[in-house]
Amino acid sequence: MVGFSSFRRGADSLFDDYDEFVPENVPETGPFLEEQDVLAGDEHVAFHQLTRDLFEERNVYDMTFNYNLARLNLDTRHPNAGYRYAVDRDDPSILRAEFTPTTPFCPQAHTLTIGSFRAWNALSDRHAYDLVCVRLAPMHHQSQSIDERLAKLEAGFLETGSVTDDGAGRNRPANEGGSDAEHAARFRDDGENADAPF
Repeated sequence: MVGFSSFRRGADSLFDDYDEFVPENVPETGPFLEEQDVLAGDEHVAFHQLTRDLFEERNVYDMTFNYNLARLNLDTRHPNAGYRYAVDRDDPSILRAEFTPTTPFCPQAHTLTIGSFRAWNALSDRHAYDLVCVRLAPMHHQSQSIDERLAKLEAGFLETGSVTDDGAGRNRPANEGGSDAEHAARFRDDGENADAPF
């Protein structure tokens, strides 16, 4: 992403590599992943490498740390933050993704989870899943309301094939012109859906 540095010079030692799975530096699985087939080792690495590319393409950046959100999983300063993934046992065409932010009051949790959902599902031709469901770890103080919004976006995506709410409770058609950022800005200008990211 132009204008952003993934990490400061000399700070490489603060991060694991994208081809490593370091269990002590990834978050514990939470209730959304319970009794599912949690990805670990090479399976986690493969999907997380793809996630890095999709997040780069869709500009899913953590503005606090000035890097692609996928890098949070590798940041040894925040070993309990980032994404974990699991294949849904009832439907292996669905991947579940649970995001654990760095703090219970992370102000970006809403934006980051919705941006993640949109990146994974708008670019679903790049992975093996028909749907990537996203939830926020319950340690976040607004997890319930954010998860409700994510569930509505999922339902809209399954109904329309679109990942973007149009500000009036409907999903914007996938073929409607303009970037997600442009649409979000238009909704803010209209006074509707001011919190819609990407």
